[in-house]
Amino acid sequence: MSSILLVEDDLDISMLVKRSLTNEGYHVMTVFNGESVLEALEQNPFDLLILDLMLPNINGLDILEKVRQTNNIPILILSAKDSERDKVLGLNLGADDYLAKPFRVGELLARVKALLRRFLYLNEAHSSPTDTILRYGNIELNCDHHTCQVAGKNVELTAKEFLIFELLMKHPLKVFSKSQIFNIVWGQDYYTDDNTVTVHVNRLRSKIEANPSKPKYIQTVWGIGYRIAGDNKQ
Repeated sequence: MSSILLVEDDLDISMLVKRSLTNEGYHVMTVFNGESVLEALEQNPFDLLILDLMLPNINGLDILEKVRQTNNIPILILSAKDSERDKVLGLNLGADDYLAKPFRVGELLARVKALLRRFLYLNEAHSSPTDTILRYGNIELNCDHHTCQVAGKNVELTAKEFLIFELLMKHPLKVFSKSQIFNIVWGQDYYTDDNTVTVHVNRLRSKIEANPSKPKYIQTVWGIGYRIAGDNKQ
């Protein structure tokens, strides 16, 4: 049974989300303010964090940033802030997905299932008898242990960042469109006005590229999408 931490200060919405998730078989713990989030994450193992942004005392974005400093748990933002700027900011700070209020319960459940499916897939790696390691240039990606090294140094990637990088690394030089990446990694239909893929690729570049503004590995093919390219010599 997957365990979910729900952070929502609106009691009605909290009860609705908890009831909907519980009916799907998930274990849900609810907290109503930012101060309780870090404490709950330290004391309990969760598979997913659903985070409202408009919280009392501590802003949800501040909580998101603090969580991402030590924890790679999948994070779904659930917020009444639905501008493109708010979505891009949340994704840049480390969220894996963003759902604006008001929302349909069916869409919420679909996104939760997609995030958990990928998170649990990544954590099944320890049962594998051998490690699957992808190498390109000075980058090493261990697909079984969900680890990434650049020039011998560990780089922390979120679940979505890892899956995007794994997809590109497994198909060197092949160009993937944004819609293909979104469909494969998120398991959902792609919307042309959605910046989710772009934001995650930019965040990934900032972690693995020596100069993110002039990427050596994750290259943009204008008008099409992204590919792994560059010198593959060690």
